[in-house]
Amino acid sequence: MFTFETSDQKVVRRFRIAQFNGRTATFRSADAAITGHVRSIVESKSSIPAAWVITIIPEEPKPGIALRPAPRVRAFAEDYF
Repeated sequence: MFTFETSDQKVVRRFRIAQFNGRTATFRSADAAITGHVRSIVESKSSIPAAWVITIIPEEPKPGIALRPAPRVRAFAEDYF
C-alpha cells in the first residue's frame, strides 16, 4: 500500500471519484508514478489548512500488448492479371 498526504482539494476530489467508480488513479511524484485503486481517503483533523491522507493499493503493470502484423495489401492491378 502507498500512502501520501495532500492539501489540494482538486486532487482529493479526483481520487474520491476514482474510488467511488472503482477506477484506477495515478499519483505522480517527482520521481515516479503510482497507479492503483484508492483504498481510503481520510481527513487529517489536526492540520491547518485541511489535509487528507490517501491510501492507494498499487496495481501490477500490464505486460505489453502484442500487435498483429499489418495486413498485406495487394495492388489494384493484381486483381486483373
